[in-house]
Order: sequence, then C-alpha cells, then structure tokens
Amino acid sequence: MTALLEVDGVTAFYGSSQALFGVDLAVGEGEVVALMGRNGMGKTTTIRTICRMMPHRDGSIAFAGRDLARLLSHRAAWLGLGLVPEGRRCFPTLTVRENLTAAARAGHWSEERVIALFPQLAGRRHQKANTLSGGEQQMLAIGRALMTNPRLLILDEATEGLGPLVRREIWSVIAQLKDAGLSILVVDKSIAALTAVAERCVILEKGATCWSGLSAELTPELTQRYLGV
Repeated sequence: MTALLEVDGVTAFYGSSQALFGVDLAVGEGEVVALMGRNGMGKTTTIRTICRMMPHRDGSIAFAGRDLARLLSHRAAWLGLGLVPEGRRCFPTLTVRENLTAAARAGHWSEERVIALFPQLAGRRHQKANTLSGGEQQMLAIGRALMTNPRLLILDEATEGLGPLVRREIWSVIAQLKDAGLSILVVDKSIAALTAVAERCVILEKGATCWSGLSAELTPELTQRYLGV
C-alpha cells in the first residue's frame, strides 16, 4: 500500500518542554488508522505537528511525497489535510452554511453531499453554529473538513462528549467514508469502535510510538498494558 502520510521519528517541544520523543506512523491511500493512547500521551500534539499547527524538531513528516517541515498550516491544508479538531471548534457566530463554505474547495464534496451525509443539518443551514447541539456541531465540523475535499481526514476525539445515538451515527459516517476510499487518521476513546473501523492501530506512550500493528493483533493484554486506566 502506498503511504500517503509518513511520520518518522518526530520530536516536538512546547517551549523548553519536550512533548514528543519519537513518533512513527503511516497512513496509506484509502486506509483508516487509529491513533491511540492514554490521556496526555501525545495524540493531539502529534496531530498538531502533522497539520503544521506547531513545528517538530527532529524526524520528518511527509504527505503525498511532500516534506511538510517548512509549510504553514494553511499550505498543509491546501495539500489535502482535513482536520476535525478536538472540541469541534466550529465558527460559532457563522451559520451552518457559512461554516461549510468558509474553506470549501472544488471537488467531490459539496454542501448538498454533506447534507445528504448528515440529514439533521438540512433544516439548520441558516442557524448559527453556537445554537446547535453538540452532536450537530460535530457533524458540522466533519462536514466543514470534508468541504475542503481532503486526501486525508484527521479526526481528533471523533465522538468525545456525545450521546450513544450520535456516537453510533458518527461511526457509521466514518465507515461510509472508509468504504468510499478516503484515508482517515482517527483518535477516540472507544477502543471497540476504533478497532471496528481501522485496519491498523498506532499506540503512543509518553510521546513516543510504543506499538503499531493490525487491529486484529491488538490483544487484551496489549490493551491493558498501554490503554488501561
């Protein structure tokens, strides 16, 4: 499988404090990869470095064969990195339609296709994002990322804080996107949901990759060792 994203030996710092100590991961074309680890182990920091929201110091990050080291975040997004950030972070005073079109790029995903994926948003097009429920805001955040027509969709805490019905719907949508051939890197706390949709898992511990392999190879012993509370 051709690697779309390659992260090799990446270290990163917040000021003088080191946060990443050697992250290795790859996402192939059309592959879904789960990025896992206990709280505070570097998952969001890894995503921030991939999306060029913070620099890395050592190692390399390549996307579609392009070295991302000197790119600004909007340039990385232009290459095809679509981020659904932790906490949703929609533009609160913009309407659903304005959120969807703010960073839209030409391609397969349009407003109508996003609405077809998330029918709940159909009657909300003219509502401001801050009037939506948490689940609707997450749908909007995913739709907004899809409207950039990304080659790689990155979801940080895909279903955090959502009710069971909405969580099931989000995972169903992720499965649909996978079936459509979209490459996805996803973070979530639900190990069962992650391993059901992802071909491979990468586990971080203390800012470094400690295990990677097929989802089927993630045994209860490994889960307890690296992901147990």
